[in-house]
Amino acid sequence: MAVNVNTVYQTVLLILNKEQRGYITPQEFNDVATQVQLEIFNKYFEDLNQQIRVPQTDLDYADRVLNIDEKLSILKTFGTATYDSASIPTNPFWALPTTDIYSQAVELYKLGTVTFQPTNKEAVELQRLQRNDFYNIQKSRLTRSTENFPTYLLENNRLFINPSTITDTTGVVNVDFIRKPLDPVWGFTVGNLGQYIYDLTIFDPTVFPNTGSRNFELDASEQTNIILKILQYSGVIINDPTVIQVASQKVQQEEINEKS
Repeated sequence: MAVNVNTVYQTVLLILNKEQRGYITPQEFNDVATQVQLEIFNKYFEDLNQQIRVPQTDLDYADRVLNIDEKLSILKTFGTATYDSASIPTNPFWALPTTDIYSQAVELYKLGTVTFQPTNKEAVELQRLQRNDFYNIQKSRLTRSTENFPTYLLENNRLFINPSTITDTTGVVNVDFIRKPLDPVWGFTVGNLGQYIYDLTIFDPTVFPNTGSRNFELDASEQTNIILKILQYSGVIINDPTVIQVASQKVQQEEINEKS
């Protein structure tokens, strides 16, 4: 379950008003909310990298990794790569998907499993190799890639795949990946008195001017963390360092509680 954007904005306004700390406009909120969501998202991967360095004899290791993996599950998806033999005729490649299986425009953040689905055959997983290995193993009959044991090189958001017999005429290349979260949007209309009225319709980026709202694409457990971080930035916006200090202390305590 995602974090409701209106709940977050109203809570932030309530706290700022209660503490007489000023006001944050919808546009300011949307800008800050986008930044905060990205910070939390990036921290998941920082935490995962940190866990890799922790001795796996640690009894809580698996639980911490599973917790992060569950939070990322909302952003796990898959799509189909596009074969391109025209851009570089001497070295065809597969372009990474820009939409997921639901035809939603996405930005790929972390590549997962790459598979080749031959026509009328079972899918086979491709092995990822670094540049030197990718080309060197092709020099020997014993080690070169085959359709049963294909390999790929990832460069510039392109998949270079061996053997070269893998094309869009012989099958499909599917990609599992983690996408970047879509920006949260607190949409609104303006009332007769100039007040902002929440627009709870679904945000549609293809419509101009944009209307509707979009929730945070983070796990529901992140709601408090989001609010506290937005309060930090609100202190900057309204030029009140007290808000920053109080919010910082709360965020630090929240992170300590989560890790304990």
